[in-house]
Amino acid sequence: MQMPRLILLVEDSEQCASNLEIALSTLPDVEVIWAPSGREALHVLDTTVEQRISAVVTDLDMPDVDGFELVKAVRAHPRYAGLPIIVVSGNTDPELGGRLQALGADAFLPKPYSPGEVRSKLEQYL
Repeated sequence: MQMPRLILLVEDSEQCASNLEIALSTLPDVEVIWAPSGREALHVLDTTVEQRISAVVTDLDMPDVDGFELVKAVRAHPRYAGLPIIVVSGNTDPELGGRLQALGADAFLPKPYSPGEVRSKLEQYL
């Protein structure tokens, strides 16, 4: 039996996380791990040893470690440097997409986005 691909969902809003988790869970052989903060996401990345995380979907605006810091940390992590990272955010700064790309994010979806849109983008990277 094939091990499910683990998707790390980093979102401090429980409602947004729930909506995204439902959409992402419809992908075949996918299991979603929810981290409500960037700090907790980094802990998950450091402690998930039996099975690698397959992708990260993260919000930007979070307390403690924000999405920018998380993207930088993931790209600096030897084990996860090539991990697909999709960023979702309500930030409307027109230069945000370029800034995130420069940090190493693979995709940026500004809010309002549909959970199905995030699922489709993730599917491209898996």
